[in-house]
Amino acid sequence: MTTQNAPFGGEAEPGRAAAPPPAGDPASRGRTQIADGVVAKIAETAVREIPGVHSLGSGMARAIGAVRQRVPSGRASAGAGVGVEVGETETAIDLDLVVEFGAPIPDVCDEVRRGVVHAVESATGLAVVEVNITVSDVRLPDEPDDPDAADATPPNGPHTSSGADGPETGRRAR
Repeated sequence: MTTQNAPFGGEAEPGRAAAPPPAGDPASRGRTQIADGVVAKIAETAVREIPGVHSLGSGMARAIGAVRQRVPSGRASAGAGVGVEVGETETAIDLDLVVEFGAPIPDVCDEVRRGVVHAVESATGLAVVEVNITVSDVRLPDEPDDPDAADATPPNGPHTSSGADGPETGRRAR
């Protein structure tokens, strides 16, 4: 029996001619899909290279990431503070940043946007249609880097109260 009547890569069918192998560039044979997490990691890496960015994610997201790192076999979620939506040829990225106090926020955001677009487009070939940035906090020079340190005793000692009717001690907003 000849395979002249066999379709490409299959069994012979009576009365049908064999399908020729696909022509053209081998890169056009099949589909490449890039996962959201891949784009998020690339964006996260690009953001961390920009001066003036302290971290990604809100305080809660950073605290959850710190807890995940301490759990056995746990790791911080790649992409904390990064949200992405990936299509076949385009992607949109949402970032949640904490900026260093004194850094000009509009300039930092412009640099972040440029860096993320360049990194994602060059690494994936996807067109970045938008990079939306939310600056959720500013890190002051005297704030601790460790999210758990926020629960520690403040530098001026604990805030105390002598009761509902008594005077309060410690710093207060005015």
